[in-house]
Amino acid sequence: MNLFRSEEHLRRWLEQNGDEPGATMTARKLGDLANAWWSDRLAPGWRPHTRDENQKILEGLGLTDSFWQLP
Repeated sequence: MNLFRSEEHLRRWLEQNGDEPGATMTARKLGDLANAWWSDRLAPGWRPHTRDENQKILEGLGLTDSFWQLP
């Protein structure tokens, strides 16, 4: 994971490194994802999410392109 301060910063970094962009998101979206993924982790009855539950988390946050499709 790399963090960039702007789209321009990302563009310059990609040009310098010759890389293609992967998935990008704002810091706010990353926080939303972390909260949705882990907010129940300390609950007494916690169990790992199923693949389908995790996919629904991603879709609920609008993360629907091929990068976010779980195997």
